[in-house]
Amino acid sequence: MIRGGGYTPTREWEGKIWDSNPPGVNRASPRRSAFGGPSEHLDTVGTACYVPAVPNPSEASVTPAVARELAGIVGPENVVTAMDELLVYECDAYTLERNPPNAVVLPRSVAEVAAVVRLCAAHGLPIIPRGAGTSLSGSVLAVTGGVMIALTRMNRILHVDATNRRALVEAGVVNAWVTQAVKSHGLFYAPDPSSQPSCTIGGNVATNSGGPHTLKYGVTTNHVLGFELVLPDGEIVWLGTQPDGGEDVPGYDLRGAVIGSEGMFGVVTRVLVRLVRAPQEFKTLLGVFESVDDASQTVSDIIGAGIIPGAMEMMDQMITQAVESAYRFGFPTDAGAVLIVELDGLRAGLARQAERVVGLCRKNHAREVRVAQSEQERADLWKCRKRAFGAIGRLSPSFLTQDGVVPRSRLPEMMRFIAATSQRHGLRIPNVFHAGDGNIHPLVLFDERMPDEVRRALAAGHDILEKCVQLGGSVTGEHGIGVEKMDMMAMQFTPDDLDAMRALRRVFDPGGRCNPHKMFPGSKRCADFAPRKQAAA
Repeated sequence: MIRGGGYTPTREWEGKIWDSNPPGVNRASPRRSAFGGPSEHLDTVGTACYVPAVPNPSEASVTPAVARELAGIVGPENVVTAMDELLVYECDAYTLERNPPNAVVLPRSVAEVAAVVRLCAAHGLPIIPRGAGTSLSGSVLAVTGGVMIALTRMNRILHVDATNRRALVEAGVVNAWVTQAVKSHGLFYAPDPSSQPSCTIGGNVATNSGGPHTLKYGVTTNHVLGFELVLPDGEIVWLGTQPDGGEDVPGYDLRGAVIGSEGMFGVVTRVLVRLVRAPQEFKTLLGVFESVDDASQTVSDIIGAGIIPGAMEMMDQMITQAVESAYRFGFPTDAGAVLIVELDGLRAGLARQAERVVGLCRKNHAREVRVAQSEQERADLWKCRKRAFGAIGRLSPSFLTQDGVVPRSRLPEMMRFIAATSQRHGLRIPNVFHAGDGNIHPLVLFDERMPDEVRRALAAGHDILEKCVQLGGSVTGEHGIGVEKMDMMAMQFTPDDLDAMRALRRVFDPGGRCNPHKMFPGSKRCADFAPRKQAAA
């Protein structure tokens, strides 16, 4: 299947490295306007609440001349420099830290991306790759300004190879589009974050995104065969399985090093994704429990019985009430917790497996276990779960989403700790999370217009993640580190661990210009450079 243009195997895919100066790029012309309007618009370039503390080349300003050169590469209609338009790009879904880039470019081809990256390298400018902006840790924040490369216009599904169960897609393709494109072949793309209808494959690669069904199917790294990467100097490389090759990788397999690196190694432009055969049948159950403890114990018992569901998701009473108020699915609002268990696979034996799950729920005092009676009821249930974050607006004007991980067996203890943290800081903290793999998402509710509430929310989030590490878990499961959690990395990793990570980063980006000031403790924060950021944070 071809969408929006074809992919024909040619010599451009032979070998691992392309020519670092791809043909077909309009070189910049100093006479070409970046704005297509009055020249006074150029005066706003480089003034987006950004005053460099030191004359570091990695924090150079985007001058009007550079803006014209960017327009010469991608066209003036694909360059954003007006302050009111740059505000759209000042943050991702983590809104406590905000700072707009000096310019945003929206390329349509890898050749344009490479040319933009080379131009930024020549001027010592930071580059910030961005997908749909749905990330939740500030991983696309332009901390010191720079040029943001938004890949949303590179949104073609280039080739579907149903026989070999793979698809070649551009980085700006929306996650859900892949499954829609291959559904007729009896295939699907397994990683399914809650932002699936809007997040992009390139962004998923950057954060190694997960989702409810990663319990059985794994996260993004398990479903990416290879990808094209524009390095910070503009060189284009292909890592992993070649689009026209088998699944063997010649030489070092660097996919795992780059996936999850949050855009600090380069700009992902095309991705070869693995497709999975769609299950014959689903059994989707909703267990209703009086307490989170009982639901958590059920999760451990199901895994302990040798049953690996496609997904196991839990919502506590507060989030269930908000979801029911918003979407009217029929959730019991007086339940302490509800547990969604989805079994999938071959039709033979699935009903018996579902009976075992029902028995384990009842053993742990479930007062009711419902089974979806139709595909529509199953779809409605998952729609409610994946839109749970959207329902939080009924509870609070602001919320902070955490993303820790604990061993499944420690979930009851972790839930009790979150309840105590809520009382200690005087803030409500509902929970909705991937119970099957211990990936928790406590939602700290607060009002960011109230400085003391912001302070308490940040403190509560810190306490929760610190407890995750103490219980043998991690400070992140799928949202990444970004700017939000970079100071918490030292809780989980030794100085030698962090030095090794920095050394690996320098292999790809010696100058530290690619998505700078992320992930590592001691990096500059937006507060140092953006007075518009909420003072309380």
